[in-house]
Amino acid sequence: MPTLIETLLSLGILKKQDADYLKEESGKTEKSIEALIYEEKLASEEEVAEAKSKIFNVPFRKISEGTEIPEDVLKQISEEAAKFYKFVPLGKRGGILEIGILNPGDFEAKEALKFIAAKEGFAPEFFIITPTTYEQILKRYKTFGEEVTRTLKELETEAFIERGPGIELPIEAPGEAEKIAKEAPIIKMVAVIIKYAVEGRASDIHVEPTKDNLRVRFRVDGVLHAALSLPLNIAPAVVTRIKILSNLRIDETRVPQDGRFHTKVGLKDIDFRISTFPTSLGEKVAMRVLDPSTGLRGLPDLGLQFNNLKKVEQGIKKPFGMILLSGPTGSGKTTTLYGILNILNKEGVNIVTLEDPVEYYISGVNQSQIRPEIGYSFATGLRNVLRQDPNIIMVGEIRDEETASLATHAALTGHIVLSTIHTNNAVGIIHRLIDLKVAPYLIPSSLILCVAQRLIRRLCPRCKEKIKANPEMEKLILNEVSKLPQAIQKELKVSSPIYVYQPKGCDKCLSQGTRGRVAIFETLTMSPQLEKIIIEKPIESEIIREGQRQEMTTMLQDGIIKVLQGLISIGEVVQATEIEK
Repeated sequence: MPTLIETLLSLGILKKQDADYLKEESGKTEKSIEALIYEEKLASEEEVAEAKSKIFNVPFRKISEGTEIPEDVLKQISEEAAKFYKFVPLGKRGGILEIGILNPGDFEAKEALKFIAAKEGFAPEFFIITPTTYEQILKRYKTFGEEVTRTLKELETEAFIERGPGIELPIEAPGEAEKIAKEAPIIKMVAVIIKYAVEGRASDIHVEPTKDNLRVRFRVDGVLHAALSLPLNIAPAVVTRIKILSNLRIDETRVPQDGRFHTKVGLKDIDFRISTFPTSLGEKVAMRVLDPSTGLRGLPDLGLQFNNLKKVEQGIKKPFGMILLSGPTGSGKTTTLYGILNILNKEGVNIVTLEDPVEYYISGVNQSQIRPEIGYSFATGLRNVLRQDPNIIMVGEIRDEETASLATHAALTGHIVLSTIHTNNAVGIIHRLIDLKVAPYLIPSSLILCVAQRLIRRLCPRCKEKIKANPEMEKLILNEVSKLPQAIQKELKVSSPIYVYQPKGCDKCLSQGTRGRVAIFETLTMSPQLEKIIIEKPIESEIIREGQRQEMTTMLQDGIIKVLQGLISIGEVVQATEIEK
């Protein structure tokens, strides 16, 4: 029987050097070949499933997201068996139960299923499924509320047994919170909160004490949503459990603390960045969810397309120079930087980053977290990085004159420098550098590319509603599309009447009408004409005129393109780009 590596090679999915790497790395780390393939993004889940299908002669079943599995079908296989043996029910046809399995070569799993089939009175039919499909179906067994309720009951039962009826948990007492935090129900409670936050695509978890309860909220697509309320008397234990995970001082509740921990949620390796904050009602905890599968993405996945994508791809091929990204906090700049780093991350280059904080760990990149409280700033780090023989330097943010000067000189001396800077648009980056005392004559030689971006909520593909644009919106769309390059206009094929999409809301998007986010961009490249403007007369109107000559797609125009593609709503684009209606 051929191996997974051999089959992927024969299908042309793996390269010989990748196969050699997988064999060597698997021996070193004891990780499975399949886990390494996903970790290094050498093949997709579907490609691996197709290869397994060929090896075991078992058909691959693709299940689309949102496919409902009837409750009577789920009941045929217990949740415990599904978790332990890695198989789930997919559907039923007469006396046949369709079974989705991750590893058809698992003899124990097949034997267990034979036993279950004989007991329940069905004949199993196997299909290979992807890990993502397996996790999605596994979620159907329980709801968030059910798990939380069950855990609270366990906690109450333990309190009753240990302390007797009618006695409240005195967890405000010294040492009691730590004791309770190490008990199984509290450990499970925090694990359940984390699990559902990750599965719900939350970017942040907020654990907040109020006068009446402990409120847990998830930030999804930039908006905070209430997740659940817990009894106030378990608040210290929940916070203490999070502190224990993050290696923070559990006896210090008077000052803020920062920490970090790593855990596996389903098949995902997730990092959590923790911040505690003292309030008058107790400690509040904010947890940033750092999921590499969402944070490390290709440039088109981020929203770059047409001219913007072409300019970025050309810019990162330059041997040296500075690429600067601008936008407000939370506009996705760091995610775009990581996307660029992923492309540049090759065996023959030395990449060093200075970050505050390190959000995602990238294999092969030397990442350093600055610590201003001990004098290790972006500027200090940049001076020392230049002694590390780097090819590519990423600086989290250029926020002062010293960092701006050092970054400019690093770009002039043969390094690629990636960084972020706070301005309203791509044109403003040049003025911001001049404000930071970078000599205008140095900018054309050092600056390759200016990128500005904003994040917009994606419309839910399942429930978005098609409507006719009102006259005001149609006028705006037609006006901006007329300024786009002819090639883009030809592809969009815009004519009156114009139809756009608006959010509606369904169970898939939690009635929000949106699911996920996508960025809108504008890019400005250095050119001989722009060089002349910067040196002679760096007026914004002149730089904008040069951008128009370059056929620069503005953020508004990029947003309108995505509106016409049915990805986002026109209202959010207008709001994000601060255009007067």
